[in-house]
Amino acid sequence: MSHTPPAIDIRSLRVDYGNFVAVDDLTLSVPPGEVFGLVGPNGAGKTSTFRVLTTLMEPTYGEVLLAGIDVLEDVENARRIIGYMPDLAPVPYDLKVAEFLEFHAAAYGIGNKAARRDRVAECLEEVALTDQRDKWCKELSRGQTQRVVLAKTLLHRPRVLILDEPASGLDPLARRDLRNALRRLAANGATVFVSSHILSELAEMCTSLCVMNRGKLLASGTAEQVRQILGSTERTITATLLNRHEEARAWLASQPAVHDPVADAPTVTFRFLGDDNAQADLMEGLFHLGIRIRSFEEKRSSFEDILVEVAESNRA
Repeated sequence: MSHTPPAIDIRSLRVDYGNFVAVDDLTLSVPPGEVFGLVGPNGAGKTSTFRVLTTLMEPTYGEVLLAGIDVLEDVENARRIIGYMPDLAPVPYDLKVAEFLEFHAAAYGIGNKAARRDRVAECLEEVALTDQRDKWCKELSRGQTQRVVLAKTLLHRPRVLILDEPASGLDPLARRDLRNALRRLAANGATVFVSSHILSELAEMCTSLCVMNRGKLLASGTAEQVRQILGSTERTITATLLNRHEEARAWLASQPAVHDPVADAPTVTFRFLGDDNAQADLMEGLFHLGIRIRSFEEKRSSFEDILVEVAESNRA
């Protein structure tokens, strides 16, 4: 029975700079066909992890395999399957988009001139920039430039794409275009490993993600799983009631998971530390008191709140 190895398999990775530990015993596995996000504040260890993955530096110790290839022992073959897009990768202003891409296609040793032209056309279509092939690079918007660099990264058909802050500085429309391009690549079998310091950005872009801080892995999984692991269990609930607001406030104040209820008709707002079943019990209790409930709305920690809390722990 055949076994497909993980697209990215990181085992006990450590990176030291003198006495500073940049990556601390990182173990992570990413299956093929994922858009996987790596998020963390500055100094979390993202760039050092990417530099090891892309064979640009050797770690202090640990193992890294890409599609079963050991990047430390078999650098040449590892590089054949890697597509790396660094943060703010430059493009030459004095070339047109197609010229820029055809130059890199030649550097990759892709066929003859006709084959290179065809491959450039395929990559431009992949990133939805076919209509920009004859545009000067200096005339591109920030989002278009990012997608041109992504097209360049795709030329040699890499199986593992490693993208460092690809959505940095993009407007919402450009982020949507990039997100769609990455999802198409994953649907066609590539694995995309993408970093950002903006958690909400990765949450909308990735199928799964992980959060690092001070070199350590704090959580991994779907965006909602990461929220549950790292976010505060406390939520703020606003109950909109049709009658007896002060009685509702007094009853809520007597419940063990409720804190600081405030009545301001037609609402009662309070902090709540219970689970979903306990929240359902609150609604049932209010109902049995004869209090009519129009709505129960909750607010949990946002992704930005979570990452701020992670970043602030750096100062502790």
